[in-house]
Amino acid sequence: MKVTEHIKNAKDKTLFSFEIIPPQKGQNIQKLYDNINPLMEFKPPFIDVTTSREEHVYIKKAGGLLEKKVTRMRPGTVGICASLMNKYQVDTVPHVLCGGFTKEETEYVLVDCHYLGIDNVMALRGDAMKDEAYFIPKNEGNNYASDLVRQISDLNKGCYLHEIIESTYKADFCIGVAGYPEKHMESPSMQADLRRLKEKVDAGAEYVVTQMFFDNSKYFAFIEAAKAMGINVPIIPGIKPVAVKRHLNVLPQVFSLDLPDALVKDIEKCTDNAGVRQVGIDWAIQQSKELIAAGVPVLHYYSMGKSDNIKAIASQVF
Repeated sequence: MKVTEHIKNAKDKTLFSFEIIPPQKGQNIQKLYDNINPLMEFKPPFIDVTTSREEHVYIKKAGGLLEKKVTRMRPGTVGICASLMNKYQVDTVPHVLCGGFTKEETEYVLVDCHYLGIDNVMALRGDAMKDEAYFIPKNEGNNYASDLVRQISDLNKGCYLHEIIESTYKADFCIGVAGYPEKHMESPSMQADLRRLKEKVDAGAEYVVTQMFFDNSKYFAFIEAAKAMGINVPIIPGIKPVAVKRHLNVLPQVFSLDLPDALVKDIEKCTDNAGVRQVGIDWAIQQSKELIAAGVPVLHYYSMGKSDNIKAIASQVF
């Protein structure tokens, strides 16, 4: 079932969903199940599964030389989606990236998703590689998320890249995209960022999931600005509880966001990360309750491979 259909069927009740990261290659999937199991009592209608782009590793060779290799440390997004659908009878949303993929490779991924009965995809540009200052698209790949949305929308119309397949049986993906309540770090202004979001919606995106934020007023202002721009699809808030003290520096730097001073002060008072984790849980509970009261369609939690704090939040909210 499509994400938009889940929202419609909920009849204004706020749904619970979360996002997981595939395990590194070589690890057992059971650890992933162990983190998902405690969250299934909250009946998520869908689970997002991230996709990691390629990265460079350096292999030491004879004579001390280093050989640069390209690898993917967390493959298996589509396989994990299929496994979760089978194990939990839940819809899954694989993330599909521009970065690191040609358009043809993207088409293969989408065809696999279609064969497996996956109804939803999250279309993202993706980040720059760790050793690159700026995002560089792959040769013959999509440059922007809006380009990727158009490719998926074309597939929904039965239009394949090489125009050699004639079929009346078409894909019908529900396409999600990312939104940024505090603007994307590369965007020159909030209005410019909203124009990019409008382009994605006009290209065929049917819902938006926001980047994490810690001040609900930023989300509410984003909603109003998006409506003023003519963006009328569901906008799902993304929530991440702070878990360790270094998040005070890491999150603003990596995600280009502000932490409310009240939250900063509470974290600074903590003497260990256990205290920080509880502060993060308490803050996310209050965020979640306020967002539910405002009638958001879904609360989407970034679990980052851990479920204990998400369970603690959901237990107080759902």
